[in-house]
Amino acid sequence: MDFSLPVFLYAAVVLLFAYFIRGIAGFGSALIAVPLLALRLPLATVVPLIALLDYTASLTQGIQNRSHIRWREIWPLLPFTVLGVATGLLLHRVTNPALLTTALGLFISSYAVYALLPLPNLAGPRWWAVPAGYCGGTVGTLFGTGGPFYVIYLTLRRADKFGFRATAATIFLFDGGCRLVGFTVSGMFRRSILLAAVAALPLVAIGLRLGNRIHLTITPKNFTRLICLILLGSGLMLLLK
Repeated sequence: MDFSLPVFLYAAVVLLFAYFIRGIAGFGSALIAVPLLALRLPLATVVPLIALLDYTASLTQGIQNRSHIRWREIWPLLPFTVLGVATGLLLHRVTNPALLTTALGLFISSYAVYALLPLPNLAGPRWWAVPAGYCGGTVGTLFGTGGPFYVIYLTLRRADKFGFRATAATIFLFDGGCRLVGFTVSGMFRRSILLAAVAALPLVAIGLRLGNRIHLTITPKNFTRLICLILLGSGLMLLLK
């Protein structure tokens, strides 16, 4: 890992911004942090690092909003999330890192374009938990960015604002726990990654606190557009890399 001062400062700014966004929206930290950090650090380092930090953030947000958790939307996801995590761990071992970086760039860019489209408000049955859980577990294990699948699922299930934030944080808690176990068994948590996670915790705490304070002051429409543009830019940068 490159611990030079420019890389350290770059990573600090990215993490602070990513968890500031997480504090506002209840998700999105990995979508921002993983592609931007992957521009300067190996993807095999970035993914487990963000998995650790996201788990801490999910634990904090889930506890704070536990009364709004919609458990009936969570239980159907879990078995398919575990299956997806196992698939992602297998792909980590057999797939070229450069190919993974390109795939991440395509995925992030595609999601950003999708989110910018003027699509109508849709509703969906609970069986959507099958593809959402499996794809969320697989993509989350590969790239640390499985959140969009869970977000789409909760949107289809018409979760209200408070229920959305609390339920998403709890889903990420279960999903992140499975990934942490998988990464540990696979030996991906090197000492340098653990030290980097400890050093980053103050940035995570500051970002979440600032985001929680102002999440009511930004209109959802403008906020979504801003995040999508950031995601689109980071995805394109990964493709160029």
